[in-house]
Amino acid sequence: MNEISRLSVVWPFPACLVLLLLSSCGAVRPDALFDPAKTPPPPDYALPGNWAAHPDKTDPADQTPCPNVPDLQKNAEIDVFFLYPTTYTGDSRDQRNWNADVADAQTNRKTDEGTILFQASIFNGAGRVFAPRYRQAHLTVFYGKDSISAKKALDVAYEDTKAAFQYYLEHWNNGRPFIIASHSQGARHALFLMREMVEGKALQQQLVAAYLVGWPVEATFFREIKPCTMPEQTGCYCSWRTWSRQFVLRKKYKNEGDIVCTNPINWSSGQGAYAPKEQNRGGVVRPFCAIRPGITDAEVHEGLLLSIKPKFPGSILFRRKNYHIGDLNLFYMNVRENAQLRAKAFLRK
Repeated sequence: MNEISRLSVVWPFPACLVLLLLSSCGAVRPDALFDPAKTPPPPDYALPGNWAAHPDKTDPADQTPCPNVPDLQKNAEIDVFFLYPTTYTGDSRDQRNWNADVADAQTNRKTDEGTILFQASIFNGAGRVFAPRYRQAHLTVFYGKDSISAKKALDVAYEDTKAAFQYYLEHWNNGRPFIIASHSQGARHALFLMREMVEGKALQQQLVAAYLVGWPVEATFFREIKPCTMPEQTGCYCSWRTWSRQFVLRKKYKNEGDIVCTNPINWSSGQGAYAPKEQNRGGVVRPFCAIRPGITDAEVHEGLLLSIKPKFPGSILFRRKNYHIGDLNLFYMNVRENAQLRAKAFLRK
C-alpha cells in the first residue's frame, strides 16, 4: 500500500481488535446506505459549544492528574490543535447514522470524559488546546462491508476537521506556532489535513510538531515533513500504535509497507529502539487523578510499538492484545514533557 487515499478506508488493526471494540459497546450500526439527506448539519465553529476544548471555555482539557502538573495554557506561546478518536460507537439505538451529530449529548459526554480528559489534557502544558467537535464517522466504517458508505462518512468527518482548522487559523492563530495532536480516526484526518493545508505551504513554518498516534503512517506519505528522530526536533511528526509484545511476537503479526513508529518514552525510532518501564515517567488511567510511573515499557518492532502488560490497580482484568486505547495515556507524562520540550526548542529558534 504505497498511498493512503483520503477516500480510502484503512483498518489498521486485525479482527481481534474489532471484536474487542464490539464487546465494549452496544454495536448498533447504520441500518441503511449512506444518505446525504440524513447527514447531520455541519457545525458552526463560531459557536463555543462546537469545540470540545477551547482556551476561552472551561473543559476537561484544562485538567491535570496531579496538583504538581500545572495547566499552562494561559501564558502559552503556542497552540495545540487536537483531533480526537472515534467515540461514536453505537452505544445506543439512536446511533444508526453514518456520522455523529455534534449536538449528540451522549457522544459528546463520552468524548469529553474520555479522550479530552485523558488525551487532550496531555498538551495543556505546551500550548492552548483547541479540539473541534466534528461529525465523526461511525465505528462501523472500519470493519463493515459497505465500503462506499464508509468512504462518504469519512469524507464528511474530514471536511469538518478541515473547516475547524481553517476557522482556527482565521480567528485565533494570529501567526502562532502550533502542534497538531491526534489519535486513531482523528490521526487519519490529521494526516490529510497536514498534507493538504500545511505541507509545502507557508504554514509549515509554524508547525512545531505533530503527534499522529494510533494510525499507520507510511514513510512516504509526506513529501517534505519528516518523522521525528530526536526529542527536541521540530517541524516533524511522531507516530506509534501500541500492542502487547507477547501477542505480536507469538502471532508474528507484521505491517504491510514501511510504517513509521516512534518510541514515546525516549523518542528514538528504528527497529529495536527500546525503553524500559523505569523510563516511563507515568501513565494516566482511571481514575484520572493519579500518575503511574513505570506502567509499561516500549519497543519499536517492525512498525509497531510493543509493550508489556500495563500494571495498575485492576489491570488483572486488562486482557487486551492491542493497547490502542492507551496509545497516548499509557505514556502521558513522556508525551506531555516532550511536547513542552519541542515547543521550547521551536521558540528558541
